[in-house]
Parts: sequence; C-alpha cells; structure tokens
Amino acid sequence: MLQSADLSIRLHPEDDVVIARVEIPSGTLLAKENVRAIALIPAGHKIAVRPIARGRPAHRYNQIIGFATRDIQAGDHVHVHNLAMGDFERDYAYATLAKPTEFVPQPASFLGIVRADGRVATRNYIGILTSVNCSATVAKMIARHFENRLEDYPNVDGVVALTHKTGCGMASEGEATDLLRRTIAGYARHPNFFSSQLVGLGCEANQVKLLMAAEQLQSGARFGAFTIQDKGGTRKAVEAGIARVKEMLPEANKVRRQPVPASHLVLGLQCGGSDGYSGISANPALGAAVDLLVRHGGTAILSETPEIYGAEHLLTRRAVSREVGEKLIRRIRWWEDYTRRNGNEMNNNPSPGNKAGGLTTILEKSLGAVAKGGTTNLVDVYEYAQPVTAKGFVYMDTPGYDPVSATGQVAGGANMICFTTGRGSAYGCKPSPSLKLATNTALFVHQEEDMDINCGTVIDGTETVQQAGERFFRMILETASGAKSKSEAFGYGEDEFAPWVLGATM
Repeated sequence: MLQSADLSIRLHPEDDVVIARVEIPSGTLLAKENVRAIALIPAGHKIAVRPIARGRPAHRYNQIIGFATRDIQAGDHVHVHNLAMGDFERDYAYATLAKPTEFVPQPASFLGIVRADGRVATRNYIGILTSVNCSATVAKMIARHFENRLEDYPNVDGVVALTHKTGCGMASEGEATDLLRRTIAGYARHPNFFSSQLVGLGCEANQVKLLMAAEQLQSGARFGAFTIQDKGGTRKAVEAGIARVKEMLPEANKVRRQPVPASHLVLGLQCGGSDGYSGISANPALGAAVDLLVRHGGTAILSETPEIYGAEHLLTRRAVSREVGEKLIRRIRWWEDYTRRNGNEMNNNPSPGNKAGGLTTILEKSLGAVAKGGTTNLVDVYEYAQPVTAKGFVYMDTPGYDPVSATGQVAGGANMICFTTGRGSAYGCKPSPSLKLATNTALFVHQEEDMDINCGTVIDGTETVQQAGERFFRMILETASGAKSKSEAFGYGEDEFAPWVLGATM
C-alpha cells in the first residue's frame, strides 16, 4: 500500500505543483511536501505545494505551464478552474545546449529487408494508392481481392489500399496540391512497399500525370499508374489492378530478412490521448529509447507543431545551429498565422480527454510532449511529408491530429511509429508498424490488447525512465525484425492514412 510520502510525484525542486500518483482525498497529508490536500485531487492531476497569487505563473518541469486566474492555496487542486494560458517571452538561446553525440562502438542490429536501392524495410507490403477520393472504391476492390489469398506468399505482409477524401475540389496547383502530391509520392517510394500502384479517376484536379511529373515518379517494375477513365470503367480498372498485383506477388515473396544496423531505423514519434502521466512516464521513456537509437546511428522524427507550442525554446537550444533553430521558429510563426486566419488559436488544445487526464494548458501538454524527443541534438527541421535524409533527432512540421501527423512522418520515410497514450488511443499504421506505450498501469491492464508496452512502471516506482527506455528499445528492434504489433494483430492501418488538407474545399 502506498505511504503518504509516495502519493505525489515532484518533477523539479522549484516546481509550484506536484502530480498525484493516485487519487488523493481532501485532508490527506503529503508528507514529503508537508502539504495537506484541501480538495479531492484526481490521479494524474496537479496539487499546489505553495500559494500562487492571481496572475502569477505556475511551474512544472521548472517551466511555466500557465497563470493563476485566482489565488491558489497550498494543497489546492490546480486545473482549468484556476489556471489558464498567458503570454510570456521565451528565450530561444539557439544552439546553446548542442553537444557531441556519443555513438556506440558496436551498433545494434535488426532483421530488415534490404531493397535494391540500399534502403531497408521493416515490412513488405504491396500498396494501392489513389490520386483522388473518386478512385478509392476501385483501390479497395483491388486490395480486397487478395484478402485470405496470400497463403502462397508468406513473405508478403499484405496488399493494402490507402485512400483519402481529397484530390479534387481544390486548385490543380499550389501549396495544398503540392503537399498532397508529396505525401502520395512519399508512400509510393516507401521501402515498406515492395511495389505500388497509383489509381486515379482521370478528370480530377490532382492529375496522375502531373503528380508523377512533379514528384519525378516513373512507371516501371516497382511502380505503376492508371486511371479508371482510361481503362474503360470500374470493372476493367479493377481487373487491371488485380493483374498487376498478381505479377508482383512472386517477386515480392522472394525477399528475405537479414541482419542490418539499427541506423536504418526511422521512428515517427507520436502521442495521443495524453494524460498527466504522459510527460512523466511514457514520453520520457520513449525519449530514452530515442537517445539510444540516435547513439546507434538511427533517426527519430518529432512532430505535432501545435503540441510543442510553448516548449519550442527547449528544442531551439538543442539545435545544432542557429539556422536549424530558426527553421523551427518559422514553422511556429506559420502556425500562429494559420490558426488566426481560420478563427482559431494555438491553445485550442488540450482536448477534453487530455483535460480529464490532468493536462490544463497547451504549455503543460507541450512540455511533456517534447520529452518524446530525448536529449540529443536537433539536427534538422522538415516541412510536412518532406523526405527525411538526416540521421539523428529531427523535427517535421505537422498538425497535432495523430493520423494526419503520422501520415506525414511515414511519407517522409518513417518505417516505424511509436505512439504514447494515457487515455487509450487505438491506432495503427500501414505500411509502417505502430507500437503503443501506455503511460500508466491501469490503462495497460484495462486495454492490454491495444497496448504494446507498459510505462506505468515508472509511475509505480518499479522501473526508472532509463530502464523503461532500454526495454522499449529492444521491442523496437524486435518489431523491426518482423514481430507483430498489437495494432497489426487487429488489422489497423488502412483507414488511418490521412494526408493534411490545406485550404478551402471548393
């Protein structure tokens, strides 16, 4: 049974709040803090350890998470009823904390699939992609034909149709179209696809030929494209797609896994359904695994710009140069303008579920979210779906909405997604496997069929962040070698393909 000294978690000596490890009834003495609760404190929520006057900042992680909207007493519950956003200056201190990376002398390895161009896959799918929503049904019909018909091709993970809701009702040129084309091309080239087909309708704004020209995609043994109109209608288009897949399957089945260095891993880092424990357990544990991967020569992509807002100064300090740090801040400024133009604001976050879990402001959520990126240098910043070429810890500008964000990361080359959750997100991704990290033991037990690893051990005090990170790093290598994730067992991953839609639908 927990002692009174174990009821709370302090993250920094200078913090004004501590986190309830379990639900704390009013009147309970927190012996370590010498503070008595004057209200019921839900598990994962904040309790003030000293008075905070109205208008004054509250600190967690020794960083500002908001400003008191009324006087807060020691022992009070600190949440949306008495804490809110406020403006304050951030010192970006570009590149002041950059430091040499200590690479391991003998990098870890996993069993990967080496493609002809030297890139390494963690899965071996055949992909059916679409230029427009109008060709989605044909793509799905092609893929559906091969359901339960791949017994003779055990080395093929599946034939997957990735469809979307856009591609027309938009300008045929411009930022929105460029972004969509970049996303589709990133998937078409992805090493986890042995081959792919692009299916169009024929009259859409996002013309197949223009997409191929813009992205320098060429028809050949590993990529093909056609439109329904050119083929003569639905049935003929489906038959053509099926015939093409049948040609590819014997070759796709010839692949064999072989030992390759961990430097070939590219992780997309995600968090969804976050709670008050996210920044204490799963996010730092993922960050510890990222540090290990970087030291082994691999790459990790942090994203979700609206969910690092208010913590960007922690990343600019780790940038390898002022130029890299300024690239990140330019994306922050773009988002401030973007949300303003659309009648929104950057604090349209946390979600109701986040708040129920104990997160009060986007500042607090962001400070926990950046922990996913570990502690190594920020080596580059990419726009949505741009090919990631740098090794190490990088940033990609994406929305905070998880399927859209992860879609951009995979288009950029991520061959695995690592997804932390405190409320119980159910998410999977094709063609890249997705691993989910539970922030607390109660969630892991309650939703164990969806959760791949329990980081609640950190909250329970049975494991350190570093130990949890090392355990997860081993799971990353096992999954990259072919072990199935929980979401793969359920078949998640096709409907989660969600390119970022910019601008008005016309």
